[in-house]
Amino acid sequence: MKKQKQYNVTFGGIGGQGIIKASELLGWAALYEGFQVKKSEMHGMSQRGGSVESHVRFGKRVYSPLIGPGEADFLLCFHADEHARLKGFLRPGGVDLLDYLKQVEAMVENPKTVNTALVGVLSVLVPISEASWMRAIETVFPEKIREINKAVFAKARALVKE
Repeated sequence: MKKQKQYNVTFGGIGGQGIIKASELLGWAALYEGFQVKKSEMHGMSQRGGSVESHVRFGKRVYSPLIGPGEADFLLCFHADEHARLKGFLRPGGVDLLDYLKQVEAMVENPKTVNTALVGVLSVLVPISEASWMRAIETVFPEKIREINKAVFAKARALVKE
């Protein structure tokens, strides 16, 4: 993807899928890369499997955390049912990562790492170095699950590069 002034990423799914953690991972990686970052999250009955949505905007200058309809460059849905609700955020020509969801679900041993895998797919498509991503993983995940998440992230990156 060619360099833009700003990148808009919408994450969505249901409570317990790690949407907030995934958006946090992107936020830290972009920050470590030197971008300004704004992040917003909306979760209703997320503890009961309700909708969760997070917006991350990063770039040279970012003024607002919210992404409007038709403005997302990337859409990451962690639950197919939420895709219908969120696809209106994707801009014409934006990248919908729903096609990768089944691939990463099949690839991971632990379903709790699907969020990291889908962010691994995204990582190949945005101008953030692998070093910044690794630093973000170190920041976001506790030591006991850090290496598992690094491995899943790397495996998902390789999936896109094939």
